[in-house]
Amino acid sequence: MVLMTNHFLEHPREHTQLPHFTKSLQASKSSISEDLDIIHEMFQEAGIGFLERVAGAAGGVKYIPDYSARHSESIIQTLCQELEDPKRILPGGYLYMSDILGDPKMVRDIGRVFASIFSTLDIDVVMTVATKGIPLAYAVAEFLDVPVVIVRRDPKVTEGSSVSINYVSGASRKIQTMVLPKRSLQEGANVCIVDDFMKAGGTITGMISLLEEFNANVRAIGVLAEADDEEDERVIDEYTSLVKITNVDLQKKQIEVHPGHFNLDKSYHN
Repeated sequence: MVLMTNHFLEHPREHTQLPHFTKSLQASKSSISEDLDIIHEMFQEAGIGFLERVAGAAGGVKYIPDYSARHSESIIQTLCQELEDPKRILPGGYLYMSDILGDPKMVRDIGRVFASIFSTLDIDVVMTVATKGIPLAYAVAEFLDVPVVIVRRDPKVTEGSSVSINYVSGASRKIQTMVLPKRSLQEGANVCIVDDFMKAGGTITGMISLLEEFNANVRAIGVLAEADDEEDERVIDEYTSLVKITNVDLQKKQIEVHPGHFNLDKSYHN
């Protein structure tokens, strides 16, 4: 049972036929089936997902990572507390977040929360822009069992021909460029955009425009932190954020961080 549990945790959303377990563990189908029932119940009780089983000759089982609302809220509250540390304030009112994005456990938890919220969507690929959003994108993609596509500011010779677009940065209002290799994304793909931080949403708007060149469909947008800045008009309406930075007082060295723009109830099964 321990080996089966480890298999599911290491291979989320991967369909596994029962003969795989009967052969590798040298156990009967009835014994494997009983163990699957127990693992399914324990996953649900722990609030970390469930086993989805398919009957028939081609049937099998796969683990669906799905954090309970209780687990997700706990992670989001931890993020709020971490980001309210006044030592994080940088010149210009920005916050230092590199330590969070460099913490494998925290990034993995964040990825599982996003994947749970987006679990009912038909997503083919997770997209982000280099560089800070890359760890988050890989964490989300791991639990959705899809590849990652990285948009860059400059083309790489090793990536072949690319599609490039110009976009207006929401913060600086400058014209910037982003590129995506033609081979990295199939035409008509369903895409989940992930980014670490959003103010007005100019960068995400640029990625959406770039995806239009591939006739791709934006199915979800996930942002770790958004800034609630009245000076910058938001150009993105449909998105999910885990935390919202509502006030950064440089004089008093105070930061206000609250839960973001999300719905934990729309995709949970327990």
